[in-house]
Amino acid sequence: MSEKDLNTLFDEAFANAQLVPQESVPHDVQLVLYGLYKQATSETTTPLLFQNPQDIINAFKLNAWMQVKHLTVEEAKTEYIRIINELLKERNL
Repeated sequence: MSEKDLNTLFDEAFANAQLVPQESVPHDVQLVLYGLYKQATSETTTPLLFQNPQDIINAFKLNAWMQVKHLTVEEAKTEYIRIINELLKERNL
């Protein structure tokens, strides 16, 4: 798959993700998607630390991203697309 094709599919998956009701997606899957999105779109090799270390949501988000840091941008995009397509199919969207 060419990079342009992957980018197009990724952009479509991101747009389609907006169709999935957030409350219907388990929190762990939301965090996986967040981590994959950050890995796929980040231009830095190290995630930016959150400003308020007491913010538990940001801690979970950072953890989700760190769990997928080993993936290449292409791998992260591919996995993001797969999960979004699975969620759409499960919800008949």
